Order: sequence, then structure tokens, then C-alpha cells
Amino acid sequence: MNLKRLHVRARYSEAAICNGMVYLAGMVPECEATDIRSQTTDVLAQVDRCLAEAGSDRTLILRAQIYLADIKDIAAMNEVWDAWVSAGSAPPRATVQAALSNPDWRIEIVVTAVQALRT
Repeated sequence: MNLKRLHVRARYSEAAICNGMVYLAGMVPECEATDIRSQTTDVLAQVDRCLAEAGSDRTLILRAQIYLADIKDIAAMNEVWDAWVSAGSAPPRATVQAALSNPDWRIEIVVTAVQALRT
């Protein structure tokens, strides 16, 4: 088994890489913005950065789980998601309403991906 963790903190790691699989922690907004579009853009940029560091990218996502503080935000979130996801590479996805641990967060996204094949 080949296991590597990225950005390890006391409680969690931002990513774990094992045998070509990439598991990201729940990504939450780092920005001060309060609207769902800005927060979604911020979170997806974090996903891109973490996947790149792990040797992957958005076209290699196997599954995405999206947690919204208010399911009424789904249309606006989908606008940002649809512009971000690569054509022909939309992963299986679940979107649910959930009580997030910070009341300022509108969204949290968890991603599982594979690493890119190295030639």
C-alpha cells in the first residue's frame, strides 16, 4: 500500500492519496463572500488546486458530494458547477441540504478522483 497525506492538520488532512486514488476532505469557502455563486467558485478553485497537487484534475473525478446549507441555492450553484465541469467528464454527483458547521458557509464539496496516468 502506498499512502500519502497532503496538508495534515491535527483533526484531518486535506487529501489522502492511496494506490492511485485521491480522496479530498470537504472543501469549504475561504472567501468572505456570502452568496452561493462566489462560495461555489471559491470551493471549486480549491478542488482544482488540491487535485493538481495530488496529480489529478477535474476530468478524473469519480464522484462528488455537494452539501448545501439551503437546497434553494441549487440552481445558482449549478450555474457555477456547469461552467466549471469539463464537457464529457461530469462525474456522478449527489447534492443534499445539510447543516454545515459554520453558519457563514453555504456549500461544502467532497471529491474522490484518480491520479493521472504518468507516461
